[in-house]
Amino acid sequence: MTAGATRGPNFALLLALAWLVVAADLVLKHWAGTALTLSDTDDAMRLAEVHDFLDGQGWFDMHQARLDPPAGYDSHWSRLIDAGLAGLYLLFHHLVDGALAERLMRVLWPMLWLIPAMLGAAAAAWRLAGRDAAVVTLLLAAVGLPAFQQFLPGRIDHHNVQIALAVTTLAATVWSDRARAAGWTAGALTGLALAIGLENLVFVALCGVALVLRYVIDRAAAPALARYGWALAASTAAAFFVIVGPDHWGRTACDAIAINWAAPVAIAGVLMGIVGGYVASAGIGRRLAAAAAIAVAAGLAFALIEPRCLGGPYAMVDPQLRAVWLSHINEMQPLSAIARSAPDVVAALATFPAAAALAVLALACVPAMRRDFAFLTAAAVLLVACVLSVSVAKMSMYAMWLGMPLVAALALRLFALLRLTNLVARAFAALLLTPTVLSGFAIATVQAAGHPHDEERDSRVVAGCFNTASYAQLARLPKGVIATDIDYGSFVLALTPQSVIAAPYHRLADGIMAAHRIFASPPDEARRILARFGATYVVTCGKRLPPETNAQEREASLWGRLQAGAPPPWLTPVAARPGDVFQVYRVSAPSP
Repeated sequence: MTAGATRGPNFALLLALAWLVVAADLVLKHWAGTALTLSDTDDAMRLAEVHDFLDGQGWFDMHQARLDPPAGYDSHWSRLIDAGLAGLYLLFHHLVDGALAERLMRVLWPMLWLIPAMLGAAAAAWRLAGRDAAVVTLLLAAVGLPAFQQFLPGRIDHHNVQIALAVTTLAATVWSDRARAAGWTAGALTGLALAIGLENLVFVALCGVALVLRYVIDRAAAPALARYGWALAASTAAAFFVIVGPDHWGRTACDAIAINWAAPVAIAGVLMGIVGGYVASAGIGRRLAAAAAIAVAAGLAFALIEPRCLGGPYAMVDPQLRAVWLSHINEMQPLSAIARSAPDVVAALATFPAAAALAVLALACVPAMRRDFAFLTAAAVLLVACVLSVSVAKMSMYAMWLGMPLVAALALRLFALLRLTNLVARAFAALLLTPTVLSGFAIATVQAAGHPHDEERDSRVVAGCFNTASYAQLARLPKGVIATDIDYGSFVLALTPQSVIAAPYHRLADGIMAAHRIFASPPDEARRILARFGATYVVTCGKRLPPETNAQEREASLWGRLQAGAPPPWLTPVAARPGDVFQVYRVSAPSP
């Protein structure tokens, strides 16, 4: 930032105050809930990984031996998140017992990642429209309830980290024409984002594209491109060697950092560094040719090393998974599908991103904005996030955070247009533009139109199948292999010593399909599949139907027999205690 942007402690204090308000509110509202459940399957799986890491599992050893036995499962998640969580746990464990230390770790971790998310959004707004816009952004964030979905206490998976890195990378990028360190920072943050995962890849990649295009148009941008490129190459190489073990250096992957991702990005970074340093004074034709050469070199490297990944991060996923699992994941649904059953949820997810898109259109009417690199970059990244949100609901969280700087910039112009000079009047007007107020108004409108909020309809949630205490029933069983709903798999790993056939992760094609077929097939076929995995127990909870089955198939299936209270003779019910929610059956070994 400029010298004026960092003078005095006032803005830092405002940021700290806004964060404290948000963190205190979230912790007070959700503290009790962190004792009841692990929030989400990903949070449960992350906790299982942290347990293994604290128990001495090696840095590069991401193997989950208790999942999909006997082969086990190799996670594609980043060990960096595990390390951060483990460090936080050990810090608290010096002060309190293990159970409370773990709970405090789960509560504080997402709160910490709110800081860079709020700082990044405010920094981007400052570059767009000055300090006042940054202050308005803090208000938008402080009253930004729908945007906190991935930052709630207990959310210890990677989504909050990836949102924060996307926002901070954008902030560093838009400052790269004003602050020397911003180019280095944007490159380094992009490498760190790759080390965490690929979910935010499109946003950090757009930032790199923006820097290259600015270099093509303006030769004065060459030094910033060079700084970004060298930092990108170095951080990507570091990410690769920190995350990928030597035994896997030659392996490719579409869903996580691997040689087929690291090499093209590092090549692009090196070429940016060279071009920014040595092709700075050339004419626009040569600069355009240099930019094209960077794109061709990186693209060819990516396509030649692993052409299958041209199909996206799920390119290697078994097509069968889409029907029985992937297409049923709530966060992966398009907004149109969610709107059919829960229009109020769509109102909460889509209203503020839509307002931010309208802010882009309004700001684009200002000639100075149309010439501003920061506005063009922020607008492009936001609009892409909005488009992605329509097809994949979880991307709306990115759109909310990326939209805050643009809504703040528009708010200042509205203040001027309405001649609002009084601080109270400005605060009230800005409050009306916050995600909480806009989404609340949209939800109220949807409900007034005859779409009342539905009570929880997932029978598994109603029955307590995801409650932490419920898994004590499974933990006290003799160790064995459990066949159950795949959504319970992560909880079984985190909360019990049992093994489980499947959990909801796309690399587990064999386990997921087996778990599906166990319940969707007739008992004799189910028994053969159970024997293949050495299953000890069949466990049910709730009344969720096996996906992609008709009424006749369900009636003939093992699931249908269990729901009817008529298990086959090779399944022996295990006596339950008062308060137990799972129906547990011990599997009898087939006759020789």
